[in-house]
Amino acid sequence: MVFPLLSLIIFTPVAGAAVLMFLRSDDAVRWTALAVTILDLALCIAMLASFNTTTHEMQFTERRLWVPALGITYALGIDGISALFVFLTALLGSICVLASWVAIDRKLKEFMVSLLTMQALMLGVFCALDLFLFYVFWEAMLIPMYLIIGVWGGEGRVYAAFKFFLYTLAGSLLFLIGVIVLYFNGGETFDILALTAQDLPFPVQSWLFFAFLIAFAVKVPMVPVHTWLPDAHVQAPTAGSIILAGVLLKMGAYGFLRFSLPMLPEASVYYSTLMLSLSALAIVYGGLLALAQDDLKKLVAYSSISHMGFVTLGIFALNLRGLEGGILQMFNHGVTTGALFLFVGLIYERTHTRSIADYGGLMKAAPVYTAFLALFTLSSMALPGTNSFVGELLVLSGGFAANLAVGAPAVFGALLGAAYLLGMYRKVALGPASVGARFKICDVNAREMAAIVPLAVFVVWVGLYPKPFLNIIDVSVKHLLAQVHDKGSGQ
Repeated sequence: MVFPLLSLIIFTPVAGAAVLMFLRSDDAVRWTALAVTILDLALCIAMLASFNTTTHEMQFTERRLWVPALGITYALGIDGISALFVFLTALLGSICVLASWVAIDRKLKEFMVSLLTMQALMLGVFCALDLFLFYVFWEAMLIPMYLIIGVWGGEGRVYAAFKFFLYTLAGSLLFLIGVIVLYFNGGETFDILALTAQDLPFPVQSWLFFAFLIAFAVKVPMVPVHTWLPDAHVQAPTAGSIILAGVLLKMGAYGFLRFSLPMLPEASVYYSTLMLSLSALAIVYGGLLALAQDDLKKLVAYSSISHMGFVTLGIFALNLRGLEGGILQMFNHGVTTGALFLFVGLIYERTHTRSIADYGGLMKAAPVYTAFLALFTLSSMALPGTNSFVGELLVLSGGFAANLAVGAPAVFGALLGAAYLLGMYRKVALGPASVGARFKICDVNAREMAAIVPLAVFVVWVGLYPKPFLNIIDVSVKHLLAQVHDKGSGQ
């Protein structure tokens, strides 16, 4: 019998959430939640340590009948495309617990239960090999995220939570219709690998492509279905923003990789120019919106729209450099933007303001904080030597190879990124010393450093030595491209 490692990874947070329900002390809740997320992270590290990078086949597979009458199975497995995101989800889970240590001062137990449940459902999305099981995980994620924003968010939390829920639910309903159509046109099976092997007629592929596009575009989010994101980020607590930026946005891009490209290859090739154009629009439009912000959290939120545009640009370049760059940039974005939201939360806890105009001279008041903020700012603008540079370089190289017309806007978007990020850092860290005079600022403590350092390590590690990360995804990406170009050559 195969050891159920993936089930253990998925359900460890669920077991932890169940234990939390019986605890009465807030300190016990905090330490138990942290222990559970660290244990889950250790399991993911063990998974990566034994991951075979020489095959595109699914690994650590589990398969059990669930609803035999409909052919629904409890099927799990990961390949090089999903392995990094399972690890990223567990990593950010422990960081979210640390970020919420003092920030959440009411209904702490319920918050930690929601956070652990959310982590389990996100892990399930990346591991599911049955389409029905995938949809259950995908849809169930809405509930804890809605609660995290709506209960523990800011003053406008109810509006932001409803907007988030309605947008994502609308996309999910279209995805459900697509799942049903795929089931009946793909041999009446929910097996993702079996559906990938089907050769659907182009009209069916085309219809499914747009049904999936809307569902995944809302999650990414792509312009013009992006308007829920700034509200959700601004109102969410720090942990909620980290989860949104670090993992939830990746679900849409992962959907393109797991469903649109391998199952709908002809449609993916045929509509690739449209997708490249939408990606270039997101890069530039998101950058311009970020440049206009005076709210620190909104600036980071709009930068996510621009950065995720690079991800979809790489995916639909449909070449090796672009696709590998897009997947690596998904991981990089989770690390870097998750860190930036962590830093926004840390300074907000000290000042209770997010207005960039209220900051200044932070370097003197909190030198360690501003030093690490500089690292993540440079990473976000893809400075050579940081993680985002490797991914962005591969994406731009693949994008130019696929379509010269979208390469130029992407480069302009990168320049916009440098403008708004350097402008933000200059005002916050190097401006007139107003923050020290108005607020009693203390530098980061040991707990906060425990959350910051792992993310800083990956910024430098991927930036200077990306080979181990590219090795994980390389064989699976080559197999995916072969599927797309072999089956998509008819268009």
